[in-house]
Amino acid sequence: MTNKLVALVLLGLMTGPAVAEGPKVVPLMSKDLPESPGKEILMITVEHPPGGSTPVHRHNAHAFGYVLEGSIVMQLKGGQPVTLTAGQSFYEGPDDVHVVDRNASSTQPAKFLVLLIKDKGAQALVPAQ
Repeated sequence: MTNKLVALVLLGLMTGPAVAEGPKVVPLMSKDLPESPGKEILMITVEHPPGGSTPVHRHNAHAFGYVLEGSIVMQLKGGQPVTLTAGQSFYEGPDDVHVVDRNASSTQPAKFLVLLIKDKGAQALVPAQ
């Protein structure tokens, strides 16, 4: 099941106008939450190449992110764009639409860690308008 979920995340992240600019997503672990039946955690790293970005999307999850290196520009629908650097964190709720997710640099990669708390078996990433 974890492999199918990771494949869906990768497919969702890589379906943009330029696949070469898509992020590298690495699954680190997946774990059922026995205290919360029907829930699981998925931990991934996302690396944007210089100038890289993802298409507009949302998560069927509570997503907690932490920037490991570089800087990223994030914007949720209805909010202002924010530039985050290494050591800073962010949160996205299950209904938030992520309208901007890109590397702030055209010369350096950016990498962040994401912890997703979601319904077991639910897609972690859904394309959005």
